[in-house]
Amino acid sequence: MREKILYGLGALAAVLLTHNIWKMLTGLPDEAFQGAIFRIIFFHVPAAFTCFACYFTSLVASILYLKSKQLKYDSLSVSTIEVGLAFGAANLISGMIWARIIWGIWWTWDWRLTSSLICWLLYAGYLVLRRAVEEPTERARLSAVMSILSFSVVPFVFFSIKWFRTQHPQPVLYGEGKMDSAYRSMLYFNWLPLLMVAVMLVAVRMMQERRQREIDALRRTVHAF
Repeated sequence: MREKILYGLGALAAVLLTHNIWKMLTGLPDEAFQGAIFRIIFFHVPAAFTCFACYFTSLVASILYLKSKQLKYDSLSVSTIEVGLAFGAANLISGMIWARIIWGIWWTWDWRLTSSLICWLLYAGYLVLRRAVEEPTERARLSAVMSILSFSVVPFVFFSIKWFRTQHPQPVLYGEGKMDSAYRSMLYFNWLPLLMVAVMLVAVRMMQERRQREIDALRRTVHAF
């Protein structure tokens, strides 16, 4: 039953993405100053939103694990961080493509860009930490602490372009950088299928984590004899 739900979710996400891409290419005009490359924002910003949603979910799961010691929360935490890293990478790469066209460079040590990269590396370090600790409960405890500490960078990433005058454009959904309502509607609507893909990937990773714990338990039982 669960697998059928995941298949259905994936199919619906694919349909929505196809519809959105068609609408972006045929129903929305080029932006006046940036031209066609502006359309990358419909993936760049939702990827960032999805990434932050994953990191926040991991934060909550980590706190719940430290309170309850239930490994299901550890599984949720690592699953959401892995998916969040994938969307974080998509955000960084799409931003670099946009920058190459608009700024003429792939990268600059701007506050938003630099803090986003540091945040991504911290969460990548979370996965390195997990591989370094074999005992399940100790690994879960240390990983939960690492997840909570890493999340402290997320608000800085989000507010950096408000706190500092940077090369990165001002926020497009509020403040000085407000966009046209048609563009804004498409941006939010394209966030929906990306969230659906994220939920599907997290569910698959949690099933893999559960099976891995069962295999590890059997292995420890065999070694005990």
